[in-house]
Amino acid sequence: MSDTAESSGQKSDQVHNRIAMLRVERRISRREFADALGVHYQTVGYLERGEYSPSLHLALRIARYFEVPVEFVFSLDPFPTIGPSPTT
Repeated sequence: MSDTAESSGQKSDQVHNRIAMLRVERRISRREFADALGVHYQTVGYLERGEYSPSLHLALRIARYFEVPVEFVFSLDPFPTIGPSPTT
């Protein structure tokens, strides 16, 4: 674990994902997505909120479902914000 992760209070074991963005972009419901993966629809909600980190097998199946590399869906670092930055 890096010193910066420890000193910033960042959870070093958190896995960030773009599941919700990909699912909504493709107009797929949580239930449809869950059925395609063979998981409970609530699991999709836990994944999207970052409350549950998928197994490697499930992460690879998710990436395959969306036809993107696994690194496009999952990251150890937060993904950059898409769209204009809010004005302060």
